[in-house]
Amino acid sequence: MERTLVLIKPDGVQRGMVGEVVGRFERRGLHLVGLKLMVVERGLAERHYAEHRERPFFEAVIDFISSSPVVAMVWEGPNVVSLVRSMMGPTNPALAAPGTIRGDLGVDIGQNVVHGSDSPARADEEIALFFGPEELVSWERAGSAWIYP
Repeated sequence: MERTLVLIKPDGVQRGMVGEVVGRFERRGLHLVGLKLMVVERGLAERHYAEHRERPFFEAVIDFISSSPVVAMVWEGPNVVSLVRSMMGPTNPALAAPGTIRGDLGVDIGQNVVHGSDSPARADEEIALFFGPEELVSWERAGSAWIYP
């Protein structure tokens, strides 16, 4: 089983979309192993977006992600990184297909409701940034045999 980090960004939290986003992943059959509401402090935001440090939008991204609470989640499942990314749609909501989270709920490339890890290796790094091992819960869903044969 693979794991991925998903953040419901400040715009998603402020617009009351937490239940909608969580529900989409649950209905898809993904397994939730970590969840918390938090404010992303500047240092964490800079570590999380470090790969963009030299880009002109870096400061705006840091300011945005730390402007209001986010919901941080860890989801588990086979090929969960690519599955979550396809459910989210492209970064720019204008290019995201209807049925994707960003296609249905996003309005602007800078405020596109969700973040998801882009590779299994990056997912491991991002999960470690946002969650301690003690915050991740291993548990069995009673109906797992109906989702993962």
